[in-house]
Amino acid sequence: MRIGELSRRTGVSERSLRYYEQQGLLAAARTPSGQRQYAETAVDRVIHIQELFAAGLRSNTIAGLLPCMRDIDGGPTREATPRLMTELCAERDRLDRAMRELAASRDVLDEVIAAASGAADESMAESRRVRGQG
Repeated sequence: MRIGELSRRTGVSERSLRYYEQQGLLAAARTPSGQRQYAETAVDRVIHIQELFAAGLRSNTIAGLLPCMRDIDGGPTREATPRLMTELCAERDRLDRAMRELAASRDVLDEVIAAASGAADESMAESRRVRGQG
């Protein structure tokens, strides 16, 4: 398939697909006229690359990780190096810290909402008392 079709099927821009190729994440054959031709398996690979980027991994880490992922037969094509495992564990730790920080921020916001809601309720009750309705 050509780059435009791969882009449509994955929702990834043609520019990003070219970047993936430049970074060694995605391979394309070339027609005699130089146009990129992708195998059907490229769809799943691009989706997987997107998931890894969404998980916070950098392109060089993804490039090292992709050969360790499951191949068509379901087995990994090679084992992850100790360095790659260290990078992956560090990224997981970074995500854990970010999740704790977000949870703490949410807790603070919940307290602000509760306080603001209580203040609004008290203000309405006071207003009713002043008007003689409460």
